[in-house]
Amino acid sequence: MHSYTRMLTPEALRMVSVEGSNFCYAVSWVQQILVEKWRMILGTALVLYMAYEQLSHKWKAKHLPGPRFVVPLLGNAYGMVADPVKFWEDQAKTAMKTGVSWNVLLGKFIVFVRDSELSRKIFMNVSPDGFRMIIHPFGKDLFGAENNFIFMFGEEHRDLRKRLGPIFTFKALALYISIQESLIRKHIAQWIKLFETRNEPLRMRFLLRDMNLETSQTSFVGTYLTEEERIQFNKNYEIFNKGTMTLPFNIPGTTYYKAKNAAPFLIDALAKCAGLSRARMSKGGEPACVIDFILVETLRVIEEAKAAGKPAPSYTSDDDIGAQVFDFLFAAQDASTSSLAWSIVFLDAHPEILAKVREEQQRVRPDLLAPITPEQLLRMEYTTMYVKEVLRFRPPATLVPHLALTDDFMLTDTYKIPKGALVFPSLLESSFQGFVDPYKFDPDRFSPARQEDVVYKRNWLLFGAGPHQCVGQRYALNNLTLFTALWSTMVNLDRARTPGCDEMIYTPTISPKDDVFGRVTARFAVA
Repeated sequence: MHSYTRMLTPEALRMVSVEGSNFCYAVSWVQQILVEKWRMILGTALVLYMAYEQLSHKWKAKHLPGPRFVVPLLGNAYGMVADPVKFWEDQAKTAMKTGVSWNVLLGKFIVFVRDSELSRKIFMNVSPDGFRMIIHPFGKDLFGAENNFIFMFGEEHRDLRKRLGPIFTFKALALYISIQESLIRKHIAQWIKLFETRNEPLRMRFLLRDMNLETSQTSFVGTYLTEEERIQFNKNYEIFNKGTMTLPFNIPGTTYYKAKNAAPFLIDALAKCAGLSRARMSKGGEPACVIDFILVETLRVIEEAKAAGKPAPSYTSDDDIGAQVFDFLFAAQDASTSSLAWSIVFLDAHPEILAKVREEQQRVRPDLLAPITPEQLLRMEYTTMYVKEVLRFRPPATLVPHLALTDDFMLTDTYKIPKGALVFPSLLESSFQGFVDPYKFDPDRFSPARQEDVVYKRNWLLFGAGPHQCVGQRYALNNLTLFTALWSTMVNLDRARTPGCDEMIYTPTISPKDDVFGRVTARFAVA
């Protein structure tokens, strides 16, 4: 005990304290060196990565024009989301001489294609040796379903496309015309009554969107969705739409996260409609909407396979059909809403064209209150010319993203697109190439005498080209022609014009900047 007591003298304790301090200082010093070393290592690694990323992009771009510097990791994604019109206009300007330019979005190398022939080349080579159409830069992630029609190619795409053919026959289109017309008339009548009770203008695009939601949903799934289900469907579809216009940060609470969770709900709701249609069509029911026509053909191919002792063909389940109809709805709803808005804008901006449309409508259908027949629709030559010019001047799908699947695809004689690149053929830029005085809004370019859609058909890429050319283009043209016919004859528009109101914005398709701010009044009494 005595020996231990001597070790605890004040002198001994002081020495221990000093040595302890020295030891602690030494540990702190070593820690500081390690921290500084790791900072240097991480800083050097970051600098090297940034240099590698810049050099990698430049190597992929080769001689193509593009940005001098790319923000690490993000690229120019913020600019694209903040002001998409300016972003893509800048890409087009950069590609003016070469027809092609490059950029980076969230670390992803992109190729922008301005030239019509090169855009056509992309569309014509959707295959395992070329490109996969993805509709949206993050399409596969957003849509979520592997059985989506838009992501298919090759033999399975050809087989399914052939099976979907009957949904756009003359008989089927005639049925949709009846649905479209009755709902367009209903909504226009509602707008007239709405403006009778208020003096201030409204943003017509939102009224058009509501109309188009009901029109496309009823045309595609009939009455299989209950009113409560339609309300919930529309809410989730709006959430999904917002997700297409934001950065893909899949974190709970973000818009993108909500959109990803909305997609399965939408597909499940449509799969439920497919099940109800399957039950009705299997009992010999008469088709009343798109999904019914799909099921009639689906049941036929299943029966053929069964008779031959083979399993049911691929993509014939309710879930598969729900995913397919979701693709069609996505294409029909927002694209059509965009075109409807632009149709109003150009009729208002060109009174002489509006007068010609009205004159033709009165001549083709003397009783403006009577239902429009498919035969009358075919006789609306000038109105159809006008509709084509609206679509040329403001194509709703301005860009159609594709994913490069190989390193070997020669886009030009001197440039190979690198595998994994996102390729953006521009339908908007193509629409202003080749046509006579292309920046003039001129429906007569589609007259029988000029036929610019035939003369410049290689620039007429509104509905794409090749294996993925839009199967619903006749449906879309009929819908816009019907609306133009009814709008021009049923109402007058009092547009509350503001500076720049006709400039483009992305919503996610292109729309007028002011959302067509105005009010309508009836031209004659409506029911």
